Amino acid sequence: MTGHSEEEDTSQIMKQFEEKRVSFPPDEEMVSAFVESRDELREADSLTPTDIILAYIQSCEKHKVQPNPKALDQIKEITCVTDRARCLDLSGERLDYCSCESLEEILKSVQFDFISLRGAELEENGASSLLDMFLYYESATHLDVSSNSGMGFSGWLSLSHLLKQSGCLWRLDACNMPMVDYAAQALSKALLTSRLTVLHLENTRLSGKPLFTLVGALKRNGALQELYLGENNFNGYQDSMQLGDLLKYNSTLKTLDLSNNSISDSGLEEICDGLRFQKTGLRTLTLSNNQITHHGMSHLQNVLPCLKTLETLNLGKNSLENRGIHTLKESLMINRSLLQLGLASTGITCEGAVTLAEILAENLQIQRLDVRHNQMLAGGLMALSLALKINHSLIRLDLDQHLKEEKEEFLIDTQKVLLSRISDLCASNAMTAKDTALRPAAPGPPDLSETTPTLPDSSPHPNSRLEDI
Repeated sequence: MTGHSEEEDTSQIMKQFEEKRVSFPPDEEMVSAFVESRDELREADSLTPTDIILAYIQSCEKHKVQPNPKALDQIKEITCVTDRARCLDLSGERLDYCSCESLEEILKSVQFDFISLRGAELEENGASSLLDMFLYYESATHLDVSSNSGMGFSGWLSLSHLLKQSGCLWRLDACNMPMVDYAAQALSKALLTSRLTVLHLENTRLSGKPLFTLVGALKRNGALQELYLGENNFNGYQDSMQLGDLLKYNSTLKTLDLSNNSISDSGLEEICDGLRFQKTGLRTLTLSNNQITHHGMSHLQNVLPCLKTLETLNLGKNSLENRGIHTLKESLMINRSLLQLGLASTGITCEGAVTLAEILAENLQIQRLDVRHNQMLAGGLMALSLALKINHSLIRLDLDQHLKEEKEEFLIDTQKVLLSRISDLCASNAMTAKDTALRPAAPGPPDLSETTPTLPDSSPHPNSRLEDI
């Protein structure tokens, strides 16, 4: 008998185990085969593009791969390694695991504004390794990993870590690849804490459970401002209910693009129910090519007068016809936030153009109207030109510039005259708006808000500018 109790023996074993336990660094500090200090490695002040190229070539030799000519050409163009370079474009370049590993010699020396891996045929291990490097070196502010369906579980897990922990990444493009369950879960988990402000997920088969998972996270997300979900085959039932919930509970999104889906009239009703809760957020809503008809305009008619922040609404490529425009007439006259309205390819004729002219005569803040690819003849153009003599806010009216057939020959010449007149009136409005903007403000008391810290620019993103409706 040794005199030691069983409890003492167990305690001694645990103590020895704790003394020998290995401690691993946090995830953000782990990059494959890399233990040196980040500051020591970078030594940016003394590096030149030639140094980086030589180190990259040596790394390629070590990993038994050929240096990527596209990468070499872009490194040669760098003029200052201490500032972010504009772009590292590796789109369409096949990057296997060893090719990804060899790129570390570039990433440890140069940061980029934009890195494109679109269609790089990334494999699971290579994607995971490369994304871990992007996190460690804060390599990009905008990352495109679209068209890489082979990223696998580990690749998506590393992308999730990157989104959660990066201090500089503000935009992610992950389009043209299926959003399988583990990918949707990894992305959604990251979005709970991510600083990402722009997310493109076009053509990712999001319909159904993946969308449910994504919306669950976005309801609690307070950073994302632009979300692009086109070409996902969203339906007018469960998917639209989820999108309605997103609009109901998320107040930070400023742009939502749902183009090229199948939302239909029933789905538009769900989305409009969510829009009623948008008091301070959404500025741009794109619903083009969604199988919406004039019947769906009744739902939009009811919500438009309530919206105070929506500035751009694109309903193009839907069969609204003249009846749909007439349904929206009163609500568009009342609404005071809308600046841009897209009605291209909506089946409007001269009758609908007359209704739009009546709207323009009452709505004196709209700045752009797109009615291209509609059957507007001289009568409709005449109504719009007369409205522009009253409306001085419209600075761009998009019309087909080719002359259309008329019953009477002289009316074709009339079209030409009216198109020129409309262009001149819009140009005059634009000049007046510019002069007004440049005019000094009247003197007044100091703005006390000047004493508060300056907030980030809240102006619309370029994707919502006039030329992009």
